[in-house]
Amino acid sequence: MNTLRFYKYQGTGNDFVMIDNREGVFPQNNEQLIQRLCDRKFGVGGDGLILLQDHDDYDFEMVYYNADATPSMCGNGSRCAVHLAHHLGMIGKHSQFMAEDGMHDATIDNGQIHIRMVDVVGIEELEGGYFLNTGTRHYVRLVEDVAGFDVVGEGKKIRYHQTFMPEGTNASFTKVDNGEVQMRIYEKGVEDETLSSGTGVTAVALALAKVKGLQSPVKINTRGGELQVSFRKVKEDFYTDVHMIGPAVMVFEGTVFV
Repeated sequence: MNTLRFYKYQGTGNDFVMIDNREGVFPQNNEQLIQRLCDRKFGVGGDGLILLQDHDDYDFEMVYYNADATPSMCGNGSRCAVHLAHHLGMIGKHSQFMAEDGMHDATIDNGQIHIRMVDVVGIEELEGGYFLNTGTRHYVRLVEDVAGFDVVGEGKKIRYHQTFMPEGTNASFTKVDNGEVQMRIYEKGVEDETLSSGTGVTAVALALAKVKGLQSPVKINTRGGELQVSFRKVKEDFYTDVHMIGPAVMVFEGTVFV
């Protein structure tokens, strides 16, 4: 039996099992191991697993898997990956890294980590909400009561709705009240509500910029804490210089038998 060293991180309540894989210590194509490590009863527990790897052209590569072992881009995970790369001495306060959706710039500033997200081109009105891609697919619906909303029930319907299949979509539910933005999210790959989502808050901010005319930067309250999204609107439904900003926290580190 072998042991595997890991770091447990959280970014506004989105939690991850993280592994320094620069030496190739993690077994390749091992979906069962990813699922077990993310399991909250039989493993370490997390919304996803992140491998930190070397890259020929950038400071590092972040390889992200949802808890069900499907690959994806993860905004909160990106902040945690930058924090861990800095902790390991791989980067300074400015870096560039590769992820599932391409290259990202990152900056560490006063405990906050700024991630430049992909440009967003196109926000479609679909199924009573708004659909866009912020590195991964997101649906955003405005609701009257975010706190009391059935996020899991309604989120699952949207996630598996034929309009968004076969890939499916994440589903966020949001409200603006006296300038305060609240949101909750159902995440595909986790197949449940999570406390936060970096790509999700980015989607919410841009959808609200379109629908409610919110100006950059937009502060968004998730169940796990506050995140901020800044952006520049080039033209209708085209946003660039999109930055998602928030904390990343190392919770503990340890070893697990694999």
